[in-house]
Amino acid sequence: MIRTLTIALACIFAASSVLAQNGPGNGRGEGFRGGRGPGNAQGMGHPAGQHGQDDRHNEDHEVFQYLLQNHDKITRTVKELPDGVETLTESDVPLIAAKIKEHVQWMEYRIENTNPIRMRDPLFAELFKHTDKIKIVRNEIADGVKVTETSDDPSVVKLIQAHAKVVSGFVERGFAEAMKNHAVPSDKPVKNHEASHPVITAHGEVVRLADAAMQPRRGTKLVIDVTRGGDPAELNTALEKVAKYVNLYAGGGAEPADAQIAVVFHGDATLAVLNPDAYAKAFGTKDNPNINLLQQLHEAKVELYVCGQTLISKGSSPEDVVVFVETAVSALTAVVNLQADGYAYVPLGN
Repeated sequence: MIRTLTIALACIFAASSVLAQNGPGNGRGEGFRGGRGPGNAQGMGHPAGQHGQDDRHNEDHEVFQYLLQNHDKITRTVKELPDGVETLTESDVPLIAAKIKEHVQWMEYRIENTNPIRMRDPLFAELFKHTDKIKIVRNEIADGVKVTETSDDPSVVKLIQAHAKVVSGFVERGFAEAMKNHAVPSDKPVKNHEASHPVITAHGEVVRLADAAMQPRRGTKLVIDVTRGGDPAELNTALEKVAKYVNLYAGGGAEPADAQIAVVFHGDATLAVLNPDAYAKAFGTKDNPNINLLQQLHEAKVELYVCGQTLISKGSSPEDVVVFVETAVSALTAVVNLQADGYAYVPLGN
């Protein structure tokens, strides 16, 4: 029995999504041992745990692309066993059958030498952690490959069976399935992402994505340029977005990231920062619907500025502004100064 894993039709998707170790290169060799690859190719492998494209990557990629393009000419059957699966992958087109055999042979080499691929896919990443617990018998037939994959570890059996289903998905749907990530099987019920308001309550809800790319970074500085207006009797929707930014850095990632956030109000958003009496006088409302959220932002240490030039041009004055918002000489000077201090510019217009 060969200790390895059939990755038939499942393993190489695109260069941008493959993290592979160095594997077999061009040259001469014998079999799978001693750093040598299948057929007439000598491996140039790296120790387990290191990742990067290898000398065989382009060839594997081309073979997999070819199989995806011709997926409708491939047939596959899967029989689940108590300790794994039995699969048969074949084609009555000789060239496709040969490509199936080539692909499986080289994927065996990768598993034998722990050269992982498609590591951005959670299922494949987990599968490559347990190759020492997988037992495989591979038999080439005239039109393809028959494989039995088993394990004594119940959790690895679930991985094997899940992988077999994904491979069948590649055969059935081709590129449409290859574009997906695939979940690791678990006994725990799947939970939907839960919304939260880690800092600003009742506004700007976020969901925590601890494993997502581009996590919030510590020390981030943002200047949010708010010019959006709206119904004066309702909350300015730009403030809801600012609240979301605050909550995002506080609880949207793997861990809280301290961020310095400044908001500059001008244009149609200028009068959103008036005190309740001045706002009611300007718009004929009972009060200012923005006050509570503005105060929460202030208490969250968000810097709040309003353009003095626009404020006066609209018939108000710095004395009319709520006490925790500062009047700047202009929106221009505020934005330029903050950008000079390293703040990234984020516009929130209409």
